[in-house]
Amino acid sequence: MRNLLDFLFNFKHWFLFIFLEFICLTVLFNHDGYQKSVYFTTANEAVGSTYSLISSVTSYLNLSTENQSLEAKNEELRKQLYELQQQVYELKKDSNRHISGLAPKYNVVSAQVVGATTHKSNNLLTINKGSADGIKEEMGVVSSNGVVGIVYLTSSHYSIVIPIINTTSKISCKLRGTQNFGTLQWFKGRADVAYMTDVPRHSQVEKGEVVLTNGYSDIFPPGIPIGFVIEKGDSPDGMSYLLKVGLYTKFETIREVSVITNYNKPERKALESKADSLLNNIN
Repeated sequence: MRNLLDFLFNFKHWFLFIFLEFICLTVLFNHDGYQKSVYFTTANEAVGSTYSLISSVTSYLNLSTENQSLEAKNEELRKQLYELQQQVYELKKDSNRHISGLAPKYNVVSAQVVGATTHKSNNLLTINKGSADGIKEEMGVVSSNGVVGIVYLTSSHYSIVIPIINTTSKISCKLRGTQNFGTLQWFKGRADVAYMTDVPRHSQVEKGEVVLTNGYSDIFPPGIPIGFVIEKGDSPDGMSYLLKVGLYTKFETIREVSVITNYNKPERKALESKADSLLNNIN
């Protein structure tokens, strides 16, 4: 108790000063309208700035959760889109069939890119889903912008993807609204440009035309966007066009992807293998 009294006595001048300052400020703000308004304006601005900062930090911390939620919704929408595209394709082949009678053909599994290269000849992507999640080799991988690549290797919880920007990649494609088919290939260099080869010379090709998957393989459904025509040139042998294609997928910043499962793929592969075996026996 004595120490407290000594402390108060030693600093009595400061306590008196603070007390008098408090009285002065109280009188000033209570009796001067201008000073009062300045005080409250300044206080409101300070509080508003603080709340804005807190809101920004909170939004940033919640960004990952929001992205995952949006990707889940995108995944479901992609699945529905692929089913509808297949239904339209089947109905065009047989106008007597009904949409309600078509069995589901595709499934979509979302994943995140956890490793990638874009400056090599044979670039690869690593995603955080593997065989434990139903991922298998030769499954198609897409993003919200378009085609990404094809699953190459899998482990229990990870998969390696060969992207479009790999010199070994070849994807069947076509020009939208036409029957002009070709093959999409990458010849090193820029990560946002590839080439559509084997385009017939009778094709009417315009700059800006959209390049899509053609559905000939069992990896990608038909109609998934790949890119757009930047420039039309001749192939090395002069027998066809070589189209320079700007890719929709941004490989330098890609993060969220989806892996496509084609439920009918095993049936098709088994039938094709049987046909090859029969032909080999004949020969």
